[in-house]
Amino acid sequence: MIEKFQRSSRPEITHIDMVPMVDCIMVLLIFLMISSAFVNDPGIEVQKPDVSGAPAADQNILLIAITADNRIFFDGQEIRVDQVAALVKQAAIGKSPALIIRADAACSHGVFSQLYAEAKRAGIQHVQFATARAS
Repeated sequence: MIEKFQRSSRPEITHIDMVPMVDCIMVLLIFLMISSAFVNDPGIEVQKPDVSGAPAADQNILLIAITADNRIFFDGQEIRVDQVAALVKQAAIGKSPALIIRADAACSHGVFSQLYAEAKRAGIQHVQFATARAS
């Protein structure tokens, strides 16, 4: 009988279960990652020419990039000049977007002008080119 009394008089060691809290944090993290909005950028870094006084970009835009070795990228994929009109027309269905051409300063003027003509042929009214702001 004495042994029973001695066992019950000791304080119990308690612990905090962290698993439910970690589960809640993971659910919140996944929710925030899924619901975040990201900017659709071609993913190609080009050296833009310096121009001061350029207007700010609109929200409803399409981006095309031309690299220094005259490769053309639209929506993260390399395309040919003859594909530009069809892809831009398909991307512009139901809206009237502006097209911004991000051309490297070392790219060929001929490729740039062909891309501009194809965008106009696709029915894009506002074709602009991206520049870096002069310091």
